[in-house]
Amino acid sequence: MTISPPQLGSPDTWTDARLLYALEEVVESELNRHLKVAKDWMPHDYVPWGDGRNFPEFFEDGEAWEPGQSKVTDIGRTALVVNLLTEDNLPSYHHEIASLFGRDGAWGTWVHRWTAEEGRHGIVMRDYLLASRAVDPVQLEQFRMAHMAEGFESDNRHSMLHSVAYVAFQELATRISHRNTGHQSGDPICDRMLSRIATDENLHMVFYRNLLKSAFELAPDLTMQAVRDVVVNFRMPGHGMPGFERAAAQMAIGEIYNMRIHHDDVLQPVLRHLKVLEIDGLGPEGLKAQEELGLYMGGLDSEAAKFDEKLAARKARIAARNASR
Repeated sequence: MTISPPQLGSPDTWTDARLLYALEEVVESELNRHLKVAKDWMPHDYVPWGDGRNFPEFFEDGEAWEPGQSKVTDIGRTALVVNLLTEDNLPSYHHEIASLFGRDGAWGTWVHRWTAEEGRHGIVMRDYLLASRAVDPVQLEQFRMAHMAEGFESDNRHSMLHSVAYVAFQELATRISHRNTGHQSGDPICDRMLSRIATDENLHMVFYRNLLKSAFELAPDLTMQAVRDVVVNFRMPGHGMPGFERAAAQMAIGEIYNMRIHHDDVLQPVLRHLKVLEIDGLGPEGLKAQEELGLYMGGLDSEAAKFDEKLAARKARIAARNASR
């Protein structure tokens, strides 16, 4: 029996299934473009294996971990754990997007390719952390077990369009977090490794951003509402990990990821590239979503300005305290 593709109908009657089918050709085009520009790389090439040594559980010459062995800064260590635990939940992420996008055709090929590329990130980060003794391996494993035991359920799991909008921003957010962690780590080897990961994340962002652009062309009102919902309610995928709130606060102060970075380096670039706030010809619901999005971005910018002032004051106090010693 031959299954006919869903009838697209008019944009205001489109469902997720219809949009999924309508975007298939775009996914195939973006997948082919991605495969041409993406560079295969080997995780083991980025790990300082010569720094590795045995741990004491089963080896007589083993040496227990202690903080002085780490070459990375305190903030680098915190961010590395958060970034790796985020990558660790890859099985849950794969389940989420495979359930929404499907496992067949161009969509399925992309889902599996994306999963394989993301898998490299967790491999290389864990190998680096253990070989260089950057973090407490026992605590890291305990955190991993607790985080993965909770699983992950996306805030946008009930809508393909919301999911596409979310990952367009989230992949860029992850790239920024990895890049800034490398810069703040104090270890050139770590910086090089995270720069390589950030390059992958940027390519993933471009894939989803271009897909989102096509969605705007097909169903502007629905896409505008999805972008509004995602931006206003955005949360990083690692929000459920142990100690995330405290770690996120430290990363904000350490200028790895904070409100200003989120506004300037994540939300604004995608919105500006797609000219989201300039799209015209919207219906009532799309126009309402666009206006609400603009108001939210203005409010977020104001909140970021307040954060900037507090951060500057904190730096001034620390500088004054150090100068008086």
